[in-house]
Amino acid sequence: MKKTNDFGRDSIPLLVLKISIPFMFAQFVNVLYSIVDRIYVGNIPVTGADALAGVGVCAPIVTLLSSFGALFGIGGSVLFSVRLGAGDEKNARKVLANSFVLLIIASLALTLLFLITKGWLLNWFGASEVTFSYADTYMTIYTAGTFFALLSTGMNYFITAQGFPLLGMATTLIGAVINIILDPVFIFLLDMDVAGAAAATVLAQMSSCAFVLCTLRRKKMRIRLGIVKPDLQAGKQIVKIGFSPFLIMATDSIIIIALNAVLQYYGGAEYGDTLITAATIVQSYMLLITSPMLGITGGSQPLISFNYGANRPDRIRKTFFWVLMLCVCFTAVMFLISRFMPQYFVRIFTSDPEYAELAVWGIKIFTLMIVPLSFQYVIVDGLTALGMTKISLSLSLLRKGIYFGATCVLPIFFAARSAFYAEPVSDGLAACLSCLVFFFIYRKYLRGEGRLGDIKL
Repeated sequence: MKKTNDFGRDSIPLLVLKISIPFMFAQFVNVLYSIVDRIYVGNIPVTGADALAGVGVCAPIVTLLSSFGALFGIGGSVLFSVRLGAGDEKNARKVLANSFVLLIIASLALTLLFLITKGWLLNWFGASEVTFSYADTYMTIYTAGTFFALLSTGMNYFITAQGFPLLGMATTLIGAVINIILDPVFIFLLDMDVAGAAAATVLAQMSSCAFVLCTLRRKKMRIRLGIVKPDLQAGKQIVKIGFSPFLIMATDSIIIIALNAVLQYYGGAEYGDTLITAATIVQSYMLLITSPMLGITGGSQPLISFNYGANRPDRIRKTFFWVLMLCVCFTAVMFLISRFMPQYFVRIFTSDPEYAELAVWGIKIFTLMIVPLSFQYVIVDGLTALGMTKISLSLSLLRKGIYFGATCVLPIFFAARSAFYAEPVSDGLAACLSCLVFFFIYRKYLRGEGRLGDIKL
């Protein structure tokens, strides 16, 4: 019985389903880390709404920390897959080991940095006098678990890159199940409130980290994990490729910061925290769309990179097509759900009519352009897998720039909650530009007329 997927010979539609669906499910499960915390926090008696706003203020830091996992995880796994496709196992092993060392160094440095600066950051990110204590408690405990979060996230990419998507899915599933079990125990049974939510998340991340590292040491892995002295040249290549997805995720933090700050400023003392609470629920819903979509496109990256290394543009063409079809179908279903059933999702977080009405409205606004957004996700992640990081980064940053500008400008002329329209405006415009890049750059490359990516074979 065949145990691994052959990226060079197996049917492309079947490979896309076998790799992207588990990765999509893994990303969906990974979302549960933050969503489950927010659900339980929002249902804490009396203080639930304020505590939920406090956790929402922490979101930019959580996102920023995760982006470093993408920097070394995606950067390393793309380069790793190219090496495997070219049959260069020696350098593939070097890439894996260097990515591991870089993640260790980064996680320790970031833990120290954020623990020192968290108070200043939380005030900057929109914490009010009411919500600061909740945000500070959650952030202190969560930051202490940065080491485990980054290692589990970053190294999990290398499991999928070796043809084991189900094991990659198991990593996030283990953590999510543990988090779901521990959250009510710590929050309600032990009466730890927000601290319990953070502690449950850290313990779940520790479990995922242990599973990832043990899996990469198993004999069934084509390339097993080892520790080597950091190689400057390998590190530069990893960072060069991973910088695009890193900056894409890191700028998400800026967007959340801007949205929270704008809502707090224009909403005022009476309405600001209410808007941030509703926005936290809406952003949680959006994670149910964007994270699985990232799973689909991210899961296909090793397949694209492998065939790039093997010089098989025909298989790359087919991969792009089937990944796009999968994303469009998924977002179309989520668009319909967003039109008719968002109230059921909102009720999980709060029963307060004011918060619920505002959150349902926000979900309908945020999801107006999610189907076109799927085109941008496929194109940007595909170009990253081909090593065309400058183009993919430019496309993504343009979307974030439009989002940031609209978030800041719209409330000046309209009501505070008009900032919610920044999402569909940026999604629609970015999708149009990405499609133009598809026709003028991506297709030329696949026909052999354009330059290759930036990865040096």
